Amino acid sequence: MAKKYELTDESVVAVGGTKLYRIRALRAFGRVAARDTGGFVSDDARVDHDGNAWVSGNAWVSGNARVSGNARVSGNAWVYGDAQVYGDARVDHDGNAWVSGNARVSGNARVSGNARVSGNAWVYGDAQVYGDARVYGDARVFDNARVYGDARVFDNARVSDNAWVSGNAWVTGDARVFGDARVSRTPVVVAGLLYPVVICDAQVSIGCQQETAAEWAAFTDREIAAMDGCASSRFWKRYGTHILALAALHQETTGRISTS
Repeated sequence: MAKKYELTDESVVAVGGTKLYRIRALRAFGRVAARDTGGFVSDDARVDHDGNAWVSGNAWVSGNARVSGNARVSGNAWVYGDAQVYGDARVDHDGNAWVSGNARVSGNARVSGNARVSGNAWVYGDAQVYGDARVYGDARVFDNARVYGDARVFDNARVSDNAWVSGNAWVTGDARVFGDARVSRTPVVVAGLLYPVVICDAQVSIGCQQETAAEWAAFTDREIAAMDGCASSRFWKRYGTHILALAALHQETTGRISTS
């Protein structure tokens, strides 16, 4: 495998005292021309010599972090620790995005702005994390999901499909935000029941079923039973009224939901 870049004499010292060296392309690949200068790495194993992966601008890649495939890290971004950025992922020029710990960013995912992805978190698919958002712990953000603003997604939480988490919302624990859910403030999460319950801005998720509060209230006993047989019938008879009351309290100020 022929090396595609070399370390230059230009260097910076990262937090912790690690010396990083600006890289320069030895050959053309992807959108990079031979002799183009890139960002800074701690050694020549941080960016894969196969594929079109590249680090540009003043971006840093250090520690045991790796950038591979067709991934790009640019601007003032920093990828460090044991983090990996691969596939067609981008850690972008718009701000000072960081990816650290054992985090993974892959597929067509984007991390930009001042966002942070850390711990064992994964961002993949076509997901985007930006603004001042934080994704950490064992959290997963994937499909076409968006996490932005000052939002936090952590613990074992999942944000998927076309869901958006924004504002000052925190999605934690084992919460699942999916479908077309919009969460702009911390959702109500009810754990420990047969089906997990997540009450968002305009939707209520019970297990894998997501509806508005009005739609849940309108279901007939037969429709509830068709979801999961006797188990769903018993669950709804016992908890349905309480869930709708919680939804009304949580969603009241948004002006979007009515159970009537």
